[in-house]
Amino acid sequence: MAALSKLEPKTRLSAADWEEAALEVLAENGVGAVAVESLARRLGVTKGSFYWHFATREALLQAALERWERSDEAELEAAIAAASDPRERLRELIRQVSHKHPSHAVFAALIKSIDQPLIRPLIERVSQRRLAFVTEAFHQAGFDAAAAANRARLAYSAYVGFVQLAQIGQPRMNHDEFEVYIRDFIGILIPQ
Repeated sequence: MAALSKLEPKTRLSAADWEEAALEVLAENGVGAVAVESLARRLGVTKGSFYWHFATREALLQAALERWERSDEAELEAAIAAASDPRERLRELIRQVSHKHPSHAVFAALIKSIDQPLIRPLIERVSQRRLAFVTEAFHQAGFDAAAAANRARLAYSAYVGFVQLAQIGQPRMNHDEFEVYIRDFIGILIPQ
């Protein structure tokens, strides 16, 4: 997500600019903090700019979440596409996912708001697609169907748990400790 708060005040904003700003606020302060007036102030424009692109806050939130869903998946697929070996592609998948901090923050904020009608279907859809993707990656890496599904569930559960723990400041790790954690996690899930 690009930092949009630094736009020149007179810059003409696109719908994408509003969506990115909404994602930034969502990641920083949660779904409830996504408000038209505060976004306009953040972007240095009037509310009229917002209404040029969106009829309601909910329309903006829907568009922002669709943007996050599309870009998160596309960025990840592009990052692992270069690895031809299925096991190395799976290792790279874990490395890439573990370092996608803005995406983690959005995901964590969404999990906190799972009771909202707009959020639950998104989280269910994203999680189902991610689990299917990771299951297929394990299958391509040589695991049978049951082992691939179980390892995918374990990996995704660890991801969701780690993202949620990070929201309460746990576990406290410096960069080197985190890299060792990821290396060990990969070694457990994808033995040589």
